[in-house]
Amino acid sequence: MTHDRALRILRQRPDLAAIAAYPFAFDVTGDDHGEDVVLASGAPLRPVAGEDSGGTYFLCAGGEVLHADSEGSAGLLGESLDEALEILIGLPGDAACLSPEDDDATLAAGVAEAEEEIRENYGPGFDADRERLLTGLGLRLLPPRELLVRAERAGRRTEPDFVLLNAEEGCAYELHESLRTPAWQTALAPGRADLARIRADASCHEAVASDPGRRAGVLAAVRHDHRPEDLAPLRTLLRHGIPADAPDDLRAAAVLLGRYGDATDHALLLPLRAALPGFPDDARELPRWATTAAHRDTTAPEDEPPLVWARLARLQGRTELARVTLIRLLDAAGPRDDALVAELVVECEALGDELQADRARRRLPRTTVGVGPR
Repeated sequence: MTHDRALRILRQRPDLAAIAAYPFAFDVTGDDHGEDVVLASGAPLRPVAGEDSGGTYFLCAGGEVLHADSEGSAGLLGESLDEALEILIGLPGDAACLSPEDDDATLAAGVAEAEEEIRENYGPGFDADRERLLTGLGLRLLPPRELLVRAERAGRRTEPDFVLLNAEEGCAYELHESLRTPAWQTALAPGRADLARIRADASCHEAVASDPGRRAGVLAAVRHDHRPEDLAPLRTLLRHGIPADAPDDLRAAAVLLGRYGDATDHALLLPLRAALPGFPDDARELPRWATTAAHRDTTAPEDEPPLVWARLARLQGRTELARVTLIRLLDAAGPRDDALVAELVVECEALGDELQADRARRRLPRTTVGVGPR
């Protein structure tokens, strides 16, 4: 079964296409979006249908359906074209605004009200025509709650791989906050898993420490969740080195080791002192330094700047998560955010995204050294 089976049927059956266009707002004759768009990932997509309110449906390479409205928002509607059509046909009009968390009575009343409103405008043939469309496309009329769950599940998959950009300006279409997973949760999850792994099994310390991405993840995780038994794996991680652009992780690891005042740990950290403000020459001063430094590093992961997690995602090789985080930050940057934008230039360059790096440079005053417009 190909990704566009239902699409080909609609193009071969004008009678079904007319029903899909009205009242179900999937018009295969109106697929002009009005502006050039691309996925942030660079993956292919093509417009396949429009809706009467000016939105467009796009078919992605893996068969997913992305919906972009005329107000600048875009998100996955379904995991496949069949699923997207079942959602549109089964949740017409305002029924799509219901929530899978609603109770049965609220769902039933909401769907009934939406369908009744459509019947008043469409006429008495609504139910028969809907059944004819479903049968002709080989689709099912599923329970509303199941359709809402599927739509929400698809929407949550939008970031980071299906974020839509204006091709000319490079800015991203919006996605409702309820469908976005905070970057810190996604970026920190692998490190937390590895941290649990090395706590449970000392034999895997070396395997985790020798992988730069996994090492960065564990160091970020232990910064927010540390225990005395983390000393041995921390020493292994530090021996393998800390990325130059992860000073917070280095400082946190040094603080955790420093609390115990071990002369061996002092010798391990001494070559890294340039990145550790106030690091003592004498090992006996290590606990005092660590206690003082710890008071300056008590930020919860959700309160850390998103740029921290974009960097971690890049170090982990999670390019699209890093890219989307940077793009969202750049989109939201204001006239007083020049320092942030300058950092975004550097991060976009490190990611190899020259389009976004140039976009960030254009936001900076020409007097900004090293990162201004070229």
